[in-house]
Amino acid sequence: MRFCFTEDQSRLRAEVREFIRHHVTPELLEEIEKADLGMNLGEKGQAFFRIISEKGWTAVAWPKEYGGQGRSKFEQYIIEEEFQRIGLRIGGGGTGAPAILASGTEEQKRYYVPATIRGEIIFAQGFSEPGCGTDLAGIQCRAVRHGDEYVINGQKIYTTAAHIATHIFLLCRTDPSSKRHAGLSVLLVPMDTAGVTVRPLWTIQKSPRAPRGTTYGEPRTNEVFFDEVKVSVSVRLGDEGDGWNVAQRGLNLDRVGARRYLMSVQRDEDMVNWLKSDQQSAELCDDLAVRDTVARQWIDAQVCRLMTMRSVSIEEHGGNFSYEGSAEKVWAPEHGVRSAEAYGQVLGERAQLLNGTPGAIEDGLFAHTLLGAFQSTVNHGSVQVMRDQVARRGLGLPRQPR
Repeated sequence: MRFCFTEDQSRLRAEVREFIRHHVTPELLEEIEKADLGMNLGEKGQAFFRIISEKGWTAVAWPKEYGGQGRSKFEQYIIEEEFQRIGLRIGGGGTGAPAILASGTEEQKRYYVPATIRGEIIFAQGFSEPGCGTDLAGIQCRAVRHGDEYVINGQKIYTTAAHIATHIFLLCRTDPSSKRHAGLSVLLVPMDTAGVTVRPLWTIQKSPRAPRGTTYGEPRTNEVFFDEVKVSVSVRLGDEGDGWNVAQRGLNLDRVGARRYLMSVQRDEDMVNWLKSDQQSAELCDDLAVRDTVARQWIDAQVCRLMTMRSVSIEEHGGNFSYEGSAEKVWAPEHGVRSAEAYGQVLGERAQLLNGTPGAIEDGLFAHTLLGAFQSTVNHGSVQVMRDQVARRGLGLPRQPR
């Protein structure tokens, strides 16, 4: 792997930073912040993202034949990193699109991927269920095949984007007699299909609302119910019964990149910037214990960065992920929790002041992050499950006895 960027890549980073300085205004950020997960943008937001698209900064590393730019993974990483630092997600696609590129038919790739890049198709991730949020092998949502159709019945929970998504990337059990990982399949279900019901679950970040940039600061997630939902067999991604492998490939690809990395280390950067710039922080800057704490967290954050660079290198060179994504999913979220707790101790009582409270630091950014930090150890697979995958795939150890 490479530990640094080339001259051309460094110039690209400088170009992106210059673009952000000239085009990103407080008014634009306010409009985007009010939009629900970046949807329903006003004129400023639409014009801004149109310029980004014209510059070729969306879907940078995705294949040209499916609407991408066909450029390197490192270029995509650089662009995503700079925009993510100001709270903007560029060229996403979520779990659905990477999984379709990895496991879809040619027809599925040509239909779904370009539409995802254009923002016409948005995927919600339909994995977790009541009773099996962290152990997806216990999924009970069923899809029974009748000829050329599947009939789906069941429930999903903590499906964050379900209320704005056009499709749900649904992991369900297509073999009712199967157990654990066997007998699962992935279906790309349109959300407007008859029998699909979305119900909101409001989070602790709803009131007061978390400031922009908060780690897991969304005010809403959802429950999704499926009641005799009928879809064509053509929406199945991969072979019937191979859903576990299809989903894992999608998750591993979605874990790689600037967004996931920054979710875990952005508070380290925020803390250093605040200590350097805020007049009230002078006493803390001179405190040796504070300096030691911040330095220790910063070093751990660089481990996150290097693990991400390794994953990007593997993907760039066409390698196969075995345990790397899982290892990254253990270290980075646990670092995010450690840093959230450490900075809460450094900042003392003021670290508990939420957005809108007089005296809140950075509009309550550190306080709201502390509320959501532990969520990262569960989302996209719990760190306990990820440790088991590292042990078995990376170290060749036997499966843990149950």
